[in-house]
Amino acid sequence: MFLDIIKAIILGIVEGVTEFLPVSSTGHLILTGNLLSFTGERAKVFEIFIQLGAILSVVWLYRKKLLSVITNIGTEKANRFLGNLFLAFLPAAVVGLMTHVLIKKYLFNSATVAMALILGGVLILVIERIVKDARIFEVDNITPLLALGVGIAQMLSLFPGVSRSAATIMGGLVIGFDRKTATEFSFFLAIPTMFAATFYDLFKGIGYLSITDFPVFATGFIISFLSAILVIKAFLGFVTRHNFIVFAYYRILFGILVFQIPL
Repeated sequence: MFLDIIKAIILGIVEGVTEFLPVSSTGHLILTGNLLSFTGERAKVFEIFIQLGAILSVVWLYRKKLLSVITNIGTEKANRFLGNLFLAFLPAAVVGLMTHVLIKKYLFNSATVAMALILGGVLILVIERIVKDARIFEVDNITPLLALGVGIAQMLSLFPGVSRSAATIMGGLVIGFDRKTATEFSFFLAIPTMFAATFYDLFKGIGYLSITDFPVFATGFIISFLSAILVIKAFLGFVTRHNFIVFAYYRILFGILVFQIPL
């Protein structure tokens, strides 16, 4: 049990650090799980569970904004925000529901994840070179059409290794968001997207768990939550001063490494 707790701490940190950066948490959890010999169906359910900790960190950090939206439902501003999230959530939700089994069966292997990491890194470099001046500087100024555009970009993240954060942030930059707005909208969009995907996978995998798993899962959950809070704060400060090129090169190098890892 002690060894499993240590593994839970390490994997919780990995999830919290990588979930909201454009580097693919999937690839990092694959690598770490293999290095720790923490694999199999129980490990897969654990990785899904600790995503809840990461996404709850967004809810916590943006609790004032979210509470304001909830308490003002019916007003134009709140309805527009919720409508934008729904439009951005819908494309990947529909396509993901239809292709979930096929993706799990055929695309979750080291070769496809590595290819997605590398190609995603190259695409970030291209986008950083071609992106022009931003025209949207606040999440509340996003139009429904632009929100749908981010949602279409998010569909790319259904391919393992692409990274949901990378797809939505880069999609936002391409259609005119500034870096902070693209990043914050990606965070908000993560709430419905990750809750839906996580609960769906947990429902399917709950049979692999027992009551004795609670300490391990709780540890990973808490560590993921705390580490994600620190990373989100640091990442928001980073994007106000820097571009995403460093993440592109990191993805390419990491993708080359993942090629060597059997799933």
